[in-house]
Amino acid sequence: MSLLLNVINVAFQVYAYLMLFRVLLSWVRHNPANPVIRFIYEVTEPVLGLFRRIIPPIGMIDISPIVAFIALDLARRLLIYLLLTVF
Repeated sequence: MSLLLNVINVAFQVYAYLMLFRVLLSWVRHNPANPVIRFIYEVTEPVLGLFRRIIPPIGMIDISPIVAFIALDLARRLLIYLLLTVF
């Protein structure tokens, strides 16, 4: 059981780091044809795009990644709680 919990924690952490890299990439010029950058955008766009459609930017500031980080952590906690209570 602890192996499964560790795998879930690591998967959520990796995804959170990918979202963080995506946010940092939005602040600097980058080559969108770079395979690593394309991978980061393709993996994170489903979640960030969903929150971007729900939460409009405030002026020039897009707060949807902040909400996505919170939602990701809540989903991780809920999944772990459910696994611990079921098993």
